[in-house]
Amino acid sequence: MEVLNNKKNLLDFIERNKEMGKRIGFAPTMGALHDGHLSLYEAARKENDLVISSIFVNPTQFNNAEDLEKYPRNIERDILILEKSGLVDAVYIPEVSDIYPEKAESQHYDFDGLENEMEGKSRPGHFDGVGTVVEELFRQIQPDNAYFGEKDYQQLAIIKKMVEKKKLPIKIKGVPIYRAESGLALSSRNQRLSEDRKEASQIIYQTLKKVNDWFRIITIPEIKDRVSDIFDQQRGMKLEYFLIADEETLKETDFFYKDRNFRAFIVVVVDGVRLIDNMHMD
Repeated sequence: MEVLNNKKNLLDFIERNKEMGKRIGFAPTMGALHDGHLSLYEAARKENDLVISSIFVNPTQFNNAEDLEKYPRNIERDILILEKSGLVDAVYIPEVSDIYPEKAESQHYDFDGLENEMEGKSRPGHFDGVGTVVEELFRQIQPDNAYFGEKDYQQLAIIKKMVEKKKLPIKIKGVPIYRAESGLALSSRNQRLSEDRKEASQIIYQTLKKVNDWFRIITIPEIKDRVSDIFDQQRGMKLEYFLIADEETLKETDFFYKDRNFRAFIVVVVDGVRLIDNMHMD
């Protein structure tokens, strides 16, 4: 596996492989790698000649400087995980100047309103930061296919919208949420939880399964009340939000429409660590 530490090395690597007609699969990360990230590369390995990872903690998608500072970083460990997996041909680890040559600022994007729902309401500018870094990585790496986990479903929808509006020749592939045996969605933030709190946090997945059972049987306001009651009883947990939204528009709904697909979204803060999850409603 090649480690590409700057933009010039990356572009030389891409040029060599493009000349050989290799099909490139790519999944960007902010490091703190886990099996959920590796599931992206497993998907990419099946469909591409060359698989590329990137590790870059993007400053423009953090609203809170303290959150950026606390984000877990261990490049040596991440490189070792990628090497041991045997799934990745190269990892790009750019400097901030490789992504933002002048100043670390976001472009402004119109994602047809997707950016104003859910996470966008509490994190203004977050998705401009996501769009900026992903578009720049796409332009440098020139992948044929790019892979993103469904845990960050809103991010996945926004990247699909960006590619559509910018007319980039890239197929965006969503990869199902990778869960621990308990059902807890794997996340880099989980590393900040004790084992006891990780075990307790499986209530998030259990609640989503209950919501799927209740879906179309009781009303959505009744479902929301039940979810609130569940988390009112959990020590050290705060339900930030729970909602059911249209999978295409991401707009919250209080009513079932037969011809639409819906997904439940939840954010729970566990001992100061913000955990997100979602589930398609059958």
